[in-house]
Amino acid sequence: QVQLVESGGGLVQAGGSLRLSCAASGSIFSINAMGWYRQAPGKQRELVASITSGGSIKYVDSVKGRFTISRDNAKNTVYLQMNSLKPEDTAVYYCNADRLRTRPQGRYLEVWGQGTLVTVSS
Repeated sequence: QVQLVESGGGLVQAGGSLRLSCAASGSIFSINAMGWYRQAPGKQRELVASITSGGSIKYVDSVKGRFTISRDNAKNTVYLQMNSLKPEDTAVYYCNADRLRTRPQGRYLEVWGQGTLVTVSS
């Protein structure tokens, strides 16, 4: 019953901006880390950015200075603000929740969203 629902993908021109949102829903006790991965055609999936419940953040080098990850713990929602988009950012972006703990049974899960397509035109 736990799921991640992403939104905000679409088609933008190079230099434009998008904001991705991912909301976790269901019987959730806590989530250790939430992050965004992306996978382009013919490429391996890579971690774009992650953020822990305590606010510790990591970015892949290629997006530093352009993307900002944030999190609303009360809403179990993570965001990815993407500025100065480049064609090479084109990919399917997947939301991930690491060590999501359910209630009341206290199971730990890794949960993935369905993906949202970001296309950046030149």
